[in-house]
Amino acid sequence: MSAGATRLFTVADPATYRPAPGSIPESPGVYRFRDEHGRVIYVGKAKSLRSRLNSYFADFSALHPRTQTMVRTACRVDWTVVGTEVEALQLEYSWIKEFDPRFNVRYRDDKSYPYLAVTLNEEFPRVMVMRGAKRKGVRYFGPYSHAWAIRETVDQLLRVFPVRTCSAGVFKRQHQLDRPCLLGYIGKCSAPCVGRLSPAEHRLLAEDFCDFMAGDTGRFIKRLERDMREAASSQEYERAARLRDDIRALEAALEKQAVVLADSTDCDMVAFAEDELEAAVQVFYVRGGRIRGQRGWVVDKVEEVSTADLVEHFLIQIYGESDSVPREVLVPELPPETDAMTELLSEQRGGPVRLRVPQRGDKRTLLETVARNAHEALKQHKTRRASDLTTRSRALQEIQDALELDEAPLRIECYDVSNLQGTNVVASMVVFEDGLARKSEYRRFTIKAVEGQDDVRSIHEVITRRFRRYLAESERTGELDALGDRAADDAGEDAAEEGAAEAVQGAGDAADAAAHQPIDPETGRPRKFAYPPNLVLVDGGPPQVAAARRALAELGVDDIAVCGIAKRLEEIWLPGEDDPVILPRNSEGMFLVQRVRDEAHRFAITFHRQRRSKAMTVSELDNVPGLGPARRAALLKHFGSLKRLKEATPEQVAEVPGIGPRSAEGIVAALRGAPGTARTDKGRGDVAGGDGEHRG
Repeated sequence: MSAGATRLFTVADPATYRPAPGSIPESPGVYRFRDEHGRVIYVGKAKSLRSRLNSYFADFSALHPRTQTMVRTACRVDWTVVGTEVEALQLEYSWIKEFDPRFNVRYRDDKSYPYLAVTLNEEFPRVMVMRGAKRKGVRYFGPYSHAWAIRETVDQLLRVFPVRTCSAGVFKRQHQLDRPCLLGYIGKCSAPCVGRLSPAEHRLLAEDFCDFMAGDTGRFIKRLERDMREAASSQEYERAARLRDDIRALEAALEKQAVVLADSTDCDMVAFAEDELEAAVQVFYVRGGRIRGQRGWVVDKVEEVSTADLVEHFLIQIYGESDSVPREVLVPELPPETDAMTELLSEQRGGPVRLRVPQRGDKRTLLETVARNAHEALKQHKTRRASDLTTRSRALQEIQDALELDEAPLRIECYDVSNLQGTNVVASMVVFEDGLARKSEYRRFTIKAVEGQDDVRSIHEVITRRFRRYLAESERTGELDALGDRAADDAGEDAAEEGAAEAVQGAGDAADAAAHQPIDPETGRPRKFAYPPNLVLVDGGPPQVAAARRALAELGVDDIAVCGIAKRLEEIWLPGEDDPVILPRNSEGMFLVQRVRDEAHRFAITFHRQRRSKAMTVSELDNVPGLGPARRAALLKHFGSLKRLKEATPEQVAEVPGIGPRSAEGIVAALRGAPGTARTDKGRGDVAGGDGEHRG
């Protein structure tokens, strides 16, 4: 984060909110610093709350520079007393996860690492490459640095373990055709889709695959060698040759995973490289004595934390909800509360966990290799980060200068409207903070159906709704003393009116509707519309800008800048100005404005297409005589989409529970006679064209 980012928040004097002497208990506990909006910005734990919190207020000049920024950004501090250090660790982790404090050390990936996954939660388990959040019932191996490395390994192992790798759609299609796919013909799939293996047999094959990937490799190679010798002695030379090739395939897969430790070693090796501001961490996953995967993070250091503190943060955040805690974790330094951390990890694993610093031997040598990887990762990150920070700071400065703003627009909100000839009108709100997208604060709006509704009126409605909620939430927490009863009443009436309208429509967006709910400010939970932007950007020209400014003026909001970007010449329009502001085409400021506008457009049109597609699907099935809601739902659930239903034969439709042969014939005839794919494709073209025109 750039140094100027702190200007988004009011700078407070720590002495104004310092707890009274003697009011802080000496017990262990967890504390939270909050900013002027009540948002939790830092969570910490301490053996003695009094000693720890007093250190923030005793000598301000002695604090780490980022800790000074945190203390001056905060406006109050509260705490919760716990009984043990283990409870403090658990509460700290849960609060960091819930509140996402901006000043806490957070281990976020700088990229998405691929895993090799086996979907044991399915009837016919599938081997696949997966990224992102882990799913229950799926066995994971990795992570790996590159997806191609996984695919090469899987391609070799499928000779011996021909487990299904196809998607659900391909599996279902081949089952209906009663014909295996290419992999089934060449022996790299056991073709359970056509009944070559029963579900139990195929699951056993998938479990053998998992055992091999988990390190139990010798058993399978010995079994294949035994079978090869038996085949050769029986003069089954072709079978013996195939088994020989299978052994070579397994050995080739093992060669990709270097042997580094004894066969029985299962551990994670963690190493850090750090400077005053940031730290990089690298992890090698060793299973069965082989390096099975590697992963890395880079984190900001908010205060002067030691390596031991970084180890503690890492262990609790990475293993806090993991189902793959190893038996041993090797670290450069033990965490401050080693016994409490060991107890917590053992409870998570369901068995003993050992934390250790290797002093000599192969493990010490490998940990040094992990540390070299961490140093290299930090060096590469510094190179990229310097460029990114400089570019973003320059872009914000250029926007500030061009629009003559009092301060850099560190929080930008952009609004876009999407519709097709006045139907299914929706709007989007995207948020960029410090030049980066903050997707957790994106919002979608369903515009009320009003005769004569156009983009200008839609912008006015959306801005009004968004800032009425901001004013209402500010008044509720006492943050906006200037509001009178009338403003609060208006906000309440607006919320009730919108809630009623969206209930009638039956399609109000969940995120939008959630903003009607009052939130207790003491919990620190994000209030959906609680934080004001420095700049409101609308997609359009002077009419849209005027509508946005008028909406803010009607609410009495006069301290937020407004502008619009017109699509034709990429002009920046300000309220009441006859001439636009022209930013250089190749400037960083123009690039940032375009990126924000394009993200708002993408978010709006995606929501519009979802609503339009749903409406078209329902309308076409509504035209089929004799179909009630239950049977329509059963058809869509069975075929997955309206397109597949249209392609189905009467016999296939009759397989759906509750659909007889005569009804199936009528459904097929009605759908094939109704406007179908051509209308859908044309509609999509109209959306793109119409939405492009409404940009102004």
